[in-house]
Amino acid sequence: MLNKEKVKAQIENFPNEFSIDDLMERLIFMEKMEKGILQSEGGEVIPDTELEKEMGTW
Repeated sequence: MLNKEKVKAQIENFPNEFSIDDLMERLIFMEKMEKGILQSEGGEVIPDTELEKEMGTW
């Protein structure tokens, strides 16, 4: 989950003027990264070979 400090740090890296779309895109990206990290730490990942098999069926 995001916290104020992480969001503030990201906003500090933005230019002085930015669109709400830019901000929302960054927040969504941050949330997805956090979720991915937690899944990885929790062992909720699949090996590369299994991923390649699944992608081959698409």
